[in-house]
Amino acid sequence: MDRDWINTARTLSEALPYLQRYSGAVVVVKFGGNAMGDEAAMAEFARDVVLMRQVGLNPVVCHGGGPMINDLLNRLGIKSEFVRGKRVTDKATVEVVEMVLTGLVNKRIVQAIMDEGGRAVGLSGKDDDLMVCEPDDPELGFVGRPVEMNVQVLRDLFAAGIIPVVAPVATGMNPNETYNVNGDTAAGAIAGALKADRLLLLTDVAGVKNKEGQIVTQMTPEEVKAMIEDGTIAGGMIPKTETALKALEDGVRAVVILDGRVPNACLLELFTDHGAGSLIRSTEPRVKPRTR
Repeated sequence: MDRDWINTARTLSEALPYLQRYSGAVVVVKFGGNAMGDEAAMAEFARDVVLMRQVGLNPVVCHGGGPMINDLLNRLGIKSEFVRGKRVTDKATVEVVEMVLTGLVNKRIVQAIMDEGGRAVGLSGKDDDLMVCEPDDPELGFVGRPVEMNVQVLRDLFAAGIIPVVAPVATGMNPNETYNVNGDTAAGAIAGALKADRLLLLTDVAGVKNKEGQIVTQMTPEEVKAMIEDGTIAGGMIPKTETALKALEDGVRAVVILDGRVPNACLLELFTDHGAGSLIRSTEPRVKPRTR
C-alpha cells in the first residue's frame, strides 16, 4: 500500500483527541498579512476554515486590510498624517477604510470560503451593533477602542452552520460615527465577548522570540509581561501580546501567535501534537504537551 496513504490515515487517527477536544468550541482567527494578497494562500486558508466548521468547530474570521487601504488612499490622492508613528484617521480616511474593508476585502474572504464549499456571511462591527467604540486616542481621529460588544448575531450564525467573517469597522457611541479598529484588537474583543476557546493571531513571523532569538512555544501571562518589561518583546509584537493578555483577562482560554505563511498553520495548531507558534495561556493543560 502507498506509504503516503498510510501516513495520511495515521495523521487523521492522531487528530482524533483534538477533534473531540474542540468539538463545539469557538475559535476566532485574525487573518491578515501577506496571505491576504496571495490567491493560493487565500484559498488554502479558506479550506482550513471550512474544515474547522465541518468537524464541529465554530470559527470566526476577523481580518485586516492595511495594504489595500493604503493603495486606495494613494490612488485617491488622500494624504495621511501620522502621530507618534500612527496614522490619523480623519473623516475622509475612515470612509475609505470602510469601503475597502467591508466592500472589498471582506467579500473576497467570504467568496473564498464559499468556493471551498463552506457557508459564510460577511459583516462589520456596525452590523447589529456588534462592536461599539470610543476614540482610542483623540489625536488619531476615528481610530476606535471597543467598549461594548453584542455577539448574539455571531451565535445565531453558528447555529445556522454559517462562518462569520468580520471587518474591523465599528459604530460609535454617538449617531453616524464610524471607527477604524486595529484588526488584532477587534479579533481579541470578539474572542473575549464569545469566551472563545482559542484566539489565533496569524502574522508574518513565526511567533514570540526569546533573547536568544528562539521561538517560545508556551508562555504564561506573567512571562509575557516580564518579556515586555525587559524589552525582549518589542516593536510590532507588543500590541499583539497585549491583545493576547486582554483576551485572556476577558475569558479566552488560550491565545496563539503563529505564522500565517506556514501552510495549514491553523490546522497544525489545533489538531496536532506539534502545534504552531507561541501559545499564551494560564495553567490550562493541552491534550498532550507540545513536542517542540
